[in-house]
Amino acid sequence: MPQSPETLPNWLAWSRRLQAIAQIGLTYAQDPFDIERYHQIRDIASEIAAAHTGLDAQAITDLYAQEKGYMTPKVDVRGVVVNEQGGLLLVREASDGLWTLPGGWADVHDTPSQAVEREIKEESGYDAKAVKLLAAYDRDTQGHPPIAYSVYKLFFLCELQGGAAQTSHETSDVDFFAFDALPDLSLGRVNERQISRFYEHIQQPDLPTDFD
Repeated sequence: MPQSPETLPNWLAWSRRLQAIAQIGLTYAQDPFDIERYHQIRDIASEIAAAHTGLDAQAITDLYAQEKGYMTPKVDVRGVVVNEQGGLLLVREASDGLWTLPGGWADVHDTPSQAVEREIKEESGYDAKAVKLLAAYDRDTQGHPPIAYSVYKLFFLCELQGGAAQTSHETSDVDFFAFDALPDLSLGRVNERQISRFYEHIQQPDLPTDFD
C-alpha cells in the first residue's frame, strides 16, 4: 500500500520536491545559467536519496533524467467557506481587482484537501477544514475564458475554524457576501453558475459530488 504524504520520510519528501522543481525548470528554462542551476538541484535530490538508500547518486540522477515534462492538466483548488450568518467567503484578486473563492494551484506534495486549506489561509487569513469535495470540473467545460493550459478545478466545502481577515500579495481584500448579492467575479477563476450550484449543495448536504 502506498504511503500517504503524512507518513513519508522527510528525506524522500525533500528529494521528490527538489526533483519536481528541477524537472519543471528543465522543461521550460531557456537561459543556459538557469538550466545549469536546475541540473544542480536535480543532483542535490539524487544525493539526498543516495544518502538514505545506499544507491549510487549518479544512477539515481540517470533515473530522474528519464522523467520529462509531459503536459498534463494543472490542478486548481477552491474553497467554499460560509460563516455563521450564511455569508460566502470571497477574496479580491490583486491582479484584476475582481472577487473569487480563495484558492489556486495545488502544490507538489500537498494532498488536495491540504492544498485548499493552505490556499484559504494564505489568501484570506482564515483557518478552514475541507469536509466535502463539491465538484471536480474540467475548466474547459465551465464557460471560463480560455487559457493556454488544461486545468482540472476541484471545489471543496470547507468549515470555518478560526482566524481573521488578512490579505496577501495575491489578494487586496477579504469579505463575506450573501449568495444573492455577489460582487463582480473573476470569471477566469469562478463564475456565478458554479456558486449557485454550491449553494444547492449547502442546502442539500446529501447531493453527490459533481464531476464531468
